[in-house]
Amino acid sequence: MILEIVAENKCFGGRQLQFTHESSALNCTMRCSIFVPPQADTSKVPVLYWLSGLTCTDENFVQKAGAQRIAAELGVAIVAPDTSPRGEGVADDPEGAYDFGLGAGFYLNATQPPWNQHYRMYDYISAELPDLIASSFAVDAERAGIFGHSMGGHGALTIGLKNPQRFKSISAFAPIVAPTQCPWGEKALSGYLGDDRERWNAYDACELLQSVQQKPAALLVDQGDADNFLVEQLKPELLQQACDAAGVPLTLRLQPGYDHSYFFIASFIEDHLRFHADQL
Repeated sequence: MILEIVAENKCFGGRQLQFTHESSALNCTMRCSIFVPPQADTSKVPVLYWLSGLTCTDENFVQKAGAQRIAAELGVAIVAPDTSPRGEGVADDPEGAYDFGLGAGFYLNATQPPWNQHYRMYDYISAELPDLIASSFAVDAERAGIFGHSMGGHGALTIGLKNPQRFKSISAFAPIVAPTQCPWGEKALSGYLGDDRERWNAYDACELLQSVQQKPAALLVDQGDADNFLVEQLKPELLQQACDAAGVPLTLRLQPGYDHSYFFIASFIEDHLRFHADQL
């Protein structure tokens, strides 16, 4: 696979890049961003994969989270992919809803037509993209972590839990922890996977914590208590219960006064980068 650099900016001694490539998993052209820290000039560096939330692209995290300064200090690369397949012929929600279709891939492999033609974000994030990054940049694929926000927090938890050999550390901001039990998740899972709820469990972090063979050494989750999606969609208490039952150490921090925005993410991104750097 070959990638094409479409933008490059020097940033804190490193490089902030945006590139495109042809994805066989998604059957379309994908755009992605990566911050390469200055340490990569002389040796391979650990790499983190950031998964963004509903309506986002690869650019939201890059421009709003303020992660590059600490990533440069720690010597960690950060990859920020898009949130869904894109392009001509890629199906979108017929009603143009923000929580399904384009910008809302939910990091799963769709089985229902027409979504199954392109919406295979699980394969893309868990295999195709890391292989491309490892072959194109000075990153150490053995020292990789994954984190994300909201829908992307759901993606980070589920993909990280199912791929412990690929991703050695996991954290999340305001994640959808139990998509089988909230409106966002029920809409997405039924649309992409059909009505068999047993299939849904493969993409529910709370369910996976009970079934995965290799448990994570630690999880870090930050959640704002002024998040207007907290009660109906996010339900962090379910993750706490699932981790307690599975014996997984969870640091769940309910942050007073913070909402669902990137102001919240920027406020605590340093803690997450240091959490991952310590484990990697």
